[in-house]
Order: sequence, then structure tokens, then C-alpha cells
Amino acid sequence: MVNNCINNILDRLFQAHCPLCDAPSDGQLCQGCHQDIPLNHYCCTCCALPLPDQQNGLCGHCLSTNPSIDHSLIPFRYAEPLDHLIGQFKFASNLPLGRLLSQLWLAHVDSTPDRPEFLIPVPLHATRLRERGYNQALELAKLLGRQFDIPIDQYSCERIIDNPPQAGLKKQQRKKNIRGAFSLRHPIEARHIALVDDVVTTGSTVTELARLLKRSGIERVDVWALARTP
Repeated sequence: MVNNCINNILDRLFQAHCPLCDAPSDGQLCQGCHQDIPLNHYCCTCCALPLPDQQNGLCGHCLSTNPSIDHSLIPFRYAEPLDHLIGQFKFASNLPLGRLLSQLWLAHVDSTPDRPEFLIPVPLHATRLRERGYNQALELAKLLGRQFDIPIDQYSCERIIDNPPQAGLKKQQRKKNIRGAFSLRHPIEARHIALVDDVVTTGSTVTELARLLKRSGIERVDVWALARTP
């Protein structure tokens, strides 16, 4: 009987569980939680803004402007319960969640997307990087790059302004806040790259970086991210 109790305790301690509801699983999301992940099925192909009425194409803003971003692969909406997983990965040093999130991404996008020549993680300022200890965009890029055999360029772009966090700012404030925040250390010898980030809110950050890359001669800039804010 004692052995049975010990075995039950050990099973509980070492059995993998769903990171959302703690139900026994193989370390992935259980079926119920997986079904609760909010999908971004119908969205602008350029900026991934969710669209109504089961439409895919360009949103009104992208139709009326000349966007710097050419295509976005953002399969989820930033809402419960996905926002909890991303928050734990981004702010709580839960790096193993990066693998789970990248596997979710891979399971919900075209298995053969147009292959960029490089993946460029959206850079953090050196001060923010020291505080956090890692760049969540780089961790995602490593996992996705390994899956598609695409090299990572983490050194060509740098964040030169330690601007205040974008969270809580309105769209126009975000644009102003991020303006001039990035620079290129040297030209990138490529025609097609993809920026990698965890969440796209208004698109101000990736748009600012895409403009810089387009000015340097890059012809196509895509965005690969986990989630888009509705």
C-alpha cells in the first residue's frame, strides 16, 4: 500500500500536464484547451487584421495605403487563453512554452509557406534584453528556422532607442513611440525576409522595421507572428 502511495505521488510529480488547465497530457495542450485557442481564420493577408464575414484579402487600410509589409502569417488572435501562454513565455522566463507555441503555429499555417531567405527576429534594446535575459522573438525564430531550414539573422538589425513599452498606447502613440527605433548595422544580402515576433498589436513595430528594410533594398518583407490583436 505504501508503495502504491509513493508511485501515485511520483506519477503526479513527473507526469506531463496541460500548461493551461493542468490536466494530464503529454506536455502539450489538452484537447479541450487546444479547441479554445482563438484562431485568426479570416484576416487581411497583409497585416493580419481580423476581417468580418469570412473574408480573406486586404483590409481597408492596406487597400488605401502602400504598406511596407507584403504578407503576414499570424494564425491566432491575441485573446484568452492564448494571451496567458504568451505572457508566461514572454515575461515569466518559461522558455519551454516557446516550443509549444511554435508547434501550434506550425500546425495552423500552410506547411509550405513562401520561404524567405532569412528570418529576422524583432530586436530588443540592449537594456531590455539585459533585464529579461532573452529575446522571445529570437527564441521563436530559432524554432521556426530549424523547422523550415531557414537561417536566422539576429545581428543586422538593432534597436537603438530604448523607447517606453508599447503596451497601453493608442495606435498613433505607438507609431510616434517607435519611430526611428531601429537601425541596420550593415546591408542584408537578400530579396525576401520575414520578421518574427510574438504578438502584433497595431503593427507599428513591424511596420517601422519593414520600412527600414525596404529602404535598404529588401524587396519583400513578411511577418511571422503568433497572434494578432483584434
